[in-house]
Amino acid sequence: MTDTHAVSGPGAAQAATGAAGAADAGRAARVAMVTGASRGLGRALAHALAEDGYRLVVDARDGAALRAAMAGLPADAVVAALAGDITDPSHRADLHRAANALGGPDLLINNAGTLGPSPLPAVSDFPLDELRAAFEVNVIAPLALTQLLLPALRERGGAVLSVTSDAAVEAYAGWGGYGAAKAALEQACNVLAAEEVAVRVWRVDPGDLRTQMHQDAFPGEDISDRPLPESVVPAFRRLIGERMPSGRYRAADLMPAGDQTAPGALPDAEPAGRP
Repeated sequence: MTDTHAVSGPGAAQAATGAAGAADAGRAARVAMVTGASRGLGRALAHALAEDGYRLVVDARDGAALRAAMAGLPADAVVAALAGDITDPSHRADLHRAANALGGPDLLINNAGTLGPSPLPAVSDFPLDELRAAFEVNVIAPLALTQLLLPALRERGGAVLSVTSDAAVEAYAGWGGYGAAKAALEQACNVLAAEEVAVRVWRVDPGDLRTQMHQDAFPGEDISDRPLPESVVPAFRRLIGERMPSGRYRAADLMPAGDQTAPGALPDAEPAGRP
């Protein structure tokens, strides 16, 4: 793996990726940006995209965790790993510069998000400051990053993929704050898809996964029956590889033939009250 760094400032971002960008005048590889890539689904998708030949720009708040998450990539992988907060405009600008230094973005995966308070509070008791923070991370930040990258994505016929949840469309007790934020993100993406001709705009519900966020949603419970994030990667690969129409998708419906019974996968019917 080459050019893998965890950095925080704009100068460092350019240094981390400049050599690779200058060496590739012909843009031999596609470039993908994955936010929230230090663990869970973001990490799994970053690894899959690197295996598929993408150059990567990845981020997370914890630089050490991000470096560790990018270990084990293919030997020829080119990755710019930037530590920072996705709600920080200067960090988003760093990500934008890093993608341009690698040749320009072809794919943006808005994966970074926050659950909010744990245990999950009822809407009637939801702290409003926490609700504002949830909207900032889950809605404003990904839309701001999308706006930054859209000109290049239009030019390349690229795609924006935002990770969502069935909590955006179903009423689960305790999930009002997170679900409302994801619903807002979904509708913004829905409208964006109607406005953008050259860019695919996808929103994908990966289903229940064995992640830290899901554990935070059910503190003290055993979630070992949930599938690992890697189990749904074939669904994302199919969506991206086949360049399906803009829209909302469930990972369970996208699984290629032969991958429907991925290790640890749950039946199609989800347990009531568990997004």
